[in-house]
Amino acid sequence: MMISDVRIDGFAALAPMAGVADLPFRVLCKNYGAAYTVGEMVSAKGISMNDKKSQILLKTDTSEHPCAVQIFGNEPEIMAEAAVYSLKFSPDIIDINMGCPAPKIVKNKSGSVLMKDQVLAGKITRAVSDAVKIPVTVKFRTGWDENSKNCVEFAKIIEANGASAITIHGRTKEQMYAPPVDIDSIAAVKKAVNIPVIGNGDIFTPEDAKNMYEITGCDLVMIGRGAFGRPWLFSQINDYFAKGTYLPDPSPEERMNIMLTHADSICSFYGESRGMCELRKHALWYTKGLKGSAKLRKEFSVVKSFDELKLLAEKITQIKE
Repeated sequence: MMISDVRIDGFAALAPMAGVADLPFRVLCKNYGAAYTVGEMVSAKGISMNDKKSQILLKTDTSEHPCAVQIFGNEPEIMAEAAVYSLKFSPDIIDINMGCPAPKIVKNKSGSVLMKDQVLAGKITRAVSDAVKIPVTVKFRTGWDENSKNCVEFAKIIEANGASAITIHGRTKEQMYAPPVDIDSIAAVKKAVNIPVIGNGDIFTPEDAKNMYEITGCDLVMIGRGAFGRPWLFSQINDYFAKGTYLPDPSPEERMNIMLTHADSICSFYGESRGMCELRKHALWYTKGLKGSAKLRKEFSVVKSFDELKLLAEKITQIKE
């Protein structure tokens, strides 16, 4: 598919998950076949104040292209300035977050609350689109709640204000991440606009991806929680669409090797102390469902060094039937 002049090859993209989709995880997923990656959301105000955390969040790697940085905020001018500043980090696309349901973001009149102010949402999209020469996309939800699903009208406004593509998460703000995902609303949005539509929500298997494509007619699917501790899901999806079959999940030994590779990358990026703190949640996801992992869960959740992690990984692989 094409987002303006940016070519995306493959069948699944990595979603911009706060606290998860950092640079090490994006590169790992890209290595497993993610067609496109979007970084964690970055505050436009934070960017305007030269916040150090924002600098880290905006970093990209040459190996992850095509990729996007995602910004959030509610002031068109500041959003436009943030988009221009973000170009220093060489993204292929600027994505605008209009779907985050987190109370902190909503309280600051950003994220999914913008679905309640379509005029402002349009102004933000136009300001950012006019400010940069690379494509601008917008990610949003089906609506604020079950009684105000306005995604079709919202999508038309976003398209009219210069967006080159949209991503829709098939849930309302009130649903947060509770099932079920509303595939029909994604299909309705796809029929209503002429720009590419990326479908997002509950893609945990290659079959889920196929179902999303077939029912919605979307141009690409985006994976969020389905990739937690399972970066190989992207290669499985690619195999499934190319050959109709795919390899099973890696063995416990292979999973632990992938986890250690991920941990090494995280420690290189953040330093070992912070890196191991970031890695803990991933370690719990990598080991979920493995025999003996429940007994070691507490140890994984407080692991402090790479050597400690290696020892825990060895314990997992030594557990027999």
